Amino acid sequence: MTYDPDNIFGKILRGEIPCHRIYEDEHTLAFMDVMPMVEGHCLVIPKEGSRGLLDAKPEVLHQVMATVQKVARAAVTAFDAEGFQIRQYNEPAAGQTVFHLHVHILPLKEGQRPAPHVGGMADHAVLARQAEKVRAAL
Repeated sequence: MTYDPDNIFGKILRGEIPCHRIYEDEHTLAFMDVMPMVEGHCLVIPKEGSRGLLDAKPEVLHQVMATVQKVARAAVTAFDAEGFQIRQYNEPAAGQTVFHLHVHILPLKEGQRPAPHVGGMADHAVLARQAEKVRAAL
């Protein structure tokens, strides 16, 4: 499979679709997931296009994971989480639905279980407030 730059995350990177930004540097972008599984569900993507983990350059993976660590730390603080999950899916058989490498960050409280990632879109005012909370904790 090859990378298609017209995927939704490619469009976000080009400014064609808005997002609730949390953090950005020259290599990565972090923003709120519009179909959150938990309060504070964040995504981190590389700016360089790759379909998934296996076709990404090692330096891109390093940059992505450095941002995941930074944003996860802030999300845990912002939402008083007791832990967090990171999830990364590759190809349809594994549950990937957007074919641009991305990592999910799910801040969690003890015993909390994430909702399925198939619900409707969250209220954008709520996502904006959540993004501000995470940015404030960076």
